[in-house]
Amino acid sequence: MNSTTSHTPSRCAGPIDRRTMMSIGGLGLGALTSGLSPGLGQLFAADEAGQQPNQDFSVILLWANGGPSHLETFDMKPEAPAEYRGEFKPIHTNVPGVDICELLPNLAKMADKYSIVRSLHHNRNEHSGGTCRFLSGYSATAANPSDAEYPEMASVVAHQLDKTARDIPLFVANTKFYGGGPAYLGAAYSPFMFRGDPNSGSFNVGNLNITQDAIKQLQTRRDLLATFDRFRRDVDRTKTMTALDKFNRRALAMLTSPRTAKAFDLSQESDQTRDRYGRTTWGQGLLLARRLVESGVRLVQLQASFKLSKEAGRVSNWDDHSVNTHTFRAYRERMPVFDVAVPALIEDLCNRGLDKRVLFIFCGEFGRTPLVRRQDKATKRPGRDHWSKAMSIFLSGGGLRMGQAIGSTNPRGEHPIERVMDSNCLLATIYKKFGVDSSHVYYDNSGRPVPILSDGEPIPELL
Repeated sequence: MNSTTSHTPSRCAGPIDRRTMMSIGGLGLGALTSGLSPGLGQLFAADEAGQQPNQDFSVILLWANGGPSHLETFDMKPEAPAEYRGEFKPIHTNVPGVDICELLPNLAKMADKYSIVRSLHHNRNEHSGGTCRFLSGYSATAANPSDAEYPEMASVVAHQLDKTARDIPLFVANTKFYGGGPAYLGAAYSPFMFRGDPNSGSFNVGNLNITQDAIKQLQTRRDLLATFDRFRRDVDRTKTMTALDKFNRRALAMLTSPRTAKAFDLSQESDQTRDRYGRTTWGQGLLLARRLVESGVRLVQLQASFKLSKEAGRVSNWDDHSVNTHTFRAYRERMPVFDVAVPALIEDLCNRGLDKRVLFIFCGEFGRTPLVRRQDKATKRPGRDHWSKAMSIFLSGGGLRMGQAIGSTNPRGEHPIERVMDSNCLLATIYKKFGVDSSHVYYDNSGRPVPILSDGEPIPELL
């Protein structure tokens, strides 16, 4: 059902030497591949937070880097002029009043299992700046920061849930988001990054591809280190070694954990299941994400990159300017794959009872311009540009209320007119489900206090 009331927006591999062991111990698995090291003050901060997080909630975020068009997906405008509405028609779903793009017939049959928020917006119209703004709740000072100036949501949650970490990483991703990152929380709260295509027969996860002989070697080295460290602790007056030992143990536990290695092993799934998700990067990536959250990972971030044909475009992201892609050809290639992988994940979560505690989100840093542009002089092909004034967010599961479209935009999809909400409202909703107090204050690198969110209230229609 559509929202019907309008009101004022609310605030809404191999042997590990001593130096390497010390390094990964200080970072934890989340930053094993980054080569960075946080300060001890940042490491201690997790023990001081004193939060009571939800022990049974996880998020899978399929991130359409570049910005997906709301008008080609979940906010169709069939009555708008042709230069706004584009080439596609809406189709009815099994929820009266909720229509989506005709390229998504499988999703149309199961709208009772997801919700769409059509009325979010923010104020940053560039890729990394928009990513930082959307995922952190704060506008970066730099126009296009490569790394987030404020910690992204997943890093905040990993920090807040730090005490729950055992032998599996809290935060997993396949690519660092452009404009994302842990910022002043430190590299310990970066994701564990896996490489490669889960749809490839040669897919493996580097550091987790550890033989039993290697595990025995690590155990022997750990015993030797323990003897040495007991001596070091005897003379340590600052308790620094005690803190580092904690992270040594955690990193080693994750590296050698059968549970972690098994979670990444897609060969454990039947051919029937893998076929149902689709033998594609998106399909096998989402199946991997399901395995990870089922094993205890709390946040999985996947880049929704897609290899287009030469006729459709020259980029693998969703940055559908006329100079990059023929927008409508690109969607004709992407969405049928999306319409296999995402319904399979939703059905799988429901069948396994995971829909009560696992939230799937599909979105990007912003929407696209309602007005179709033809800026490429050579081809005159249609494209849409950056548009942070309106965007659609797709959510399924997480124990939230499904089967609804919340909010609406004007007849041309230019800006929200009903249930107008800042994108921080989505973050506030996610933090609430994780049991994270969004008013909790961190201190940035200059010592300035910064709350997790300065504004934004959870979306009541979802809760």
